[in-house]
Amino acid sequence: MQNKVVIIGTGNVGMSYAYALLSQQEFVNELVLIDKNIADAEGEALDLEDALPFAPTNMKVRRGTYKDCKGAAMVAITAGANQTPGETRMDLAQRNAVIVQDIVTQAMAAGFDGIFLVATNPVDVMTYVAWHTSKLPKHKVVGSGTVLDTARLRYALGQKLRTNPKNLHAYVVGEHGDSEFVAWSSANFSLQKVTEVLDKEGQSKIEDAVKNAAYKIIEKKGATYYGIGMCMARITEAILGDENAVLPVSNFNERGQVFIGMPAAVGRTGVKERLPIELSAREQKYLDRSIDIIKKAVKSVIK
Repeated sequence: MQNKVVIIGTGNVGMSYAYALLSQQEFVNELVLIDKNIADAEGEALDLEDALPFAPTNMKVRRGTYKDCKGAAMVAITAGANQTPGETRMDLAQRNAVIVQDIVTQAMAAGFDGIFLVATNPVDVMTYVAWHTSKLPKHKVVGSGTVLDTARLRYALGQKLRTNPKNLHAYVVGEHGDSEFVAWSSANFSLQKVTEVLDKEGQSKIEDAVKNAAYKIIEKKGATYYGIGMCMARITEAILGDENAVLPVSNFNERGQVFIGMPAAVGRTGVKERLPIELSAREQKYLDRSIDIIKKAVKSVIK
């Protein structure tokens, strides 16, 4: 099966994603890199080629053009302006909407009919922009959503509860941004509710740490990319492997008419099913607030 993946944007996020794909036993058999800086894309491809002899997967890596989007199983969008210290993800909306619209327009003109995976921030808004511009069915446009935030949550909980994060079923949902929240009502491990073993103070400390993780990393090193690169690789694995894996990707919320991070079954056709999640009355209000924030931002960039 042809599992060509095209990455548009060879910055830190795009290349962390590419390296994560090479480092694991993935389904990808061809990786194409596109960037407005042609020399950079070519250099990155050559550098990645050097890793292939010791990689666990057989993959062709090369620099390409938008013509390569035709026949691709996935096009991953990582290009865009980065958050700087003091900026929120939403501050990037106007600048990055122009970039994403241009990328999607060129990909569609080349005959792309696969699945878009969007990581450019603010990711929920940019996922909407990609869908609106492409006119593809909603299930074929997927954002990285709160997968990274959920990874941060599970790691923190694993440390606190002294258990492997893979044993935890807990999600950060809503906007991938300042209005995101932990769905404590549905968080569990080992057949126990997390709320039964972690008090309110402990929950609050972990939630604050998760929400502010990106700001802390950006303050210290300027950008975040390893975590999101690995999360994108996990989403790619779920899609190309047709796993029906439950991941809190940015998917279309019919009630709110926006893309937002909520658990969904992800497989070969993209978002196969949006799954219900138990929310308390307070958590539902948090979700409604997230929806309103995303909706406002979408209106500001979609004319």
